[in-house]
Amino acid sequence: MTMDSTGDTAADTAGGGPPAPGSQWYDADAGPLVRPYAMTGGRTKPGPSNVRFDLIALVVVDDDPPGPAEEAVLGPEHRALLALCRAETQSVAELAADADLPVGVVRVLLGDLLESGFVRVSRPVPPAQLPDERILREVIDGLRAL
Repeated sequence: MTMDSTGDTAADTAGGGPPAPGSQWYDADAGPLVRPYAMTGGRTKPGPSNVRFDLIALVVVDDDPPGPAEEAVLGPEHRALLALCRAETQSVAELAADADLPVGVVRVLLGDLLESGFVRVSRPVPPAQLPDERILREVIDGLRAL
């Protein structure tokens, strides 16, 4: 026998009658629930090219995106991500937080938008290509000496 958070057992409320006083149904308060695999069509990889989206990669709406007719066939999550990108350039992590979606789902949806030509993604600079900290300190010291 199962017990809910108020101490009522499942048998107390399973009879089809009204719930016992003090019992609550939390899922109704949460609103509609859509599983992540339903939003991505069961896919876990972004697009056939399996492009990898780093959390700090910046996403911007393409300068010449497809027309409104092509956008109309997108799902609501795709359109929500596009709206967020139109407002300002955002990272993958920011998009996931603002859209209230798991990062894995956002990566798959961004893969769709990237392949359809709606967005562009600028990848972060790999650490190996950044200047050495020692060199930067020498430049700063040299500027201070001027």
